[in-house]
Amino acid sequence: MSGIRHFLLALQFFTRVPVTGSLATWVGFSPQMLRASAAHLPGIGWLVGGVAALVFVAVGVGLQSVAGAFAAAVLSTVATVMLTGAFHEDGLADVADGLGGSANRDRALEIMKDSRIGAFGAVALVLALGLKFALLATLAGRGLEAAAFAIVGAHVLSRLAPLFLIRWLPYVGDSGASKAKPLADAISGSALVIAVLWSIPAVALLLCAHDVVHVVAALLAVVVAAGWMARLFMRRLQGFTGDGLGATQQVCELAIYLALAWQA
Repeated sequence: MSGIRHFLLALQFFTRVPVTGSLATWVGFSPQMLRASAAHLPGIGWLVGGVAALVFVAVGVGLQSVAGAFAAAVLSTVATVMLTGAFHEDGLADVADGLGGSANRDRALEIMKDSRIGAFGAVALVLALGLKFALLATLAGRGLEAAAFAIVGAHVLSRLAPLFLIRWLPYVGDSGASKAKPLADAISGSALVIAVLWSIPAVALLLCAHDVVHVVAALLAVVVAAGWMARLFMRRLQGFTGDGLGATQQVCELAIYLALAWQA
């Protein structure tokens, strides 16, 4: 039953899905449990990606045009933002503000803790969302099924990548104030195995609608994107923060869409 508790705790932490009352009491909480719940982050991707894919298909069926595909991409993203509370998008904006706002490590970390969004964060969000809409609309040109499976697969696999940053990089955020601090205290090898097991079916799902070359390219894109983010954080911050994990998820999700949409 501990696995179910850890999944529900991940659901409570990473989404806006209510886990309250007697259910929350049964689940319980401790820093150790929150750390263990990170293994189920790709499982949260199945939920978020599944809802987004359903919205995309529903809108795409009703609006069968290029503009309709773009609208489907927008509304499916609205659904994910409502589910997660823009958890990862907020991380992307904070990282852009911090790294763009100052070359000094300590000042960059200070900027990232500011809840207000700056010019760099706003530009990063606009560009990231615009690219996501365009890529999903492109994938819809191959059929709604191809786009829907890409959405689910990208949400799952992009949530696996940040776990390797937690495993390999030091945490440099505010230990006293960060809600994500327990997640940063080192993820065990067994937790990574669980996360990978959540992710393997996502690869199989992608293979149902995309050819092997594109799926392999998508997997390589995740590795390259996560590696690039890890190198960036080590060079600029000497480690990662909770915002960095959210930014990594966003970058990896976009990398998957780009690889799947690319025409060789």
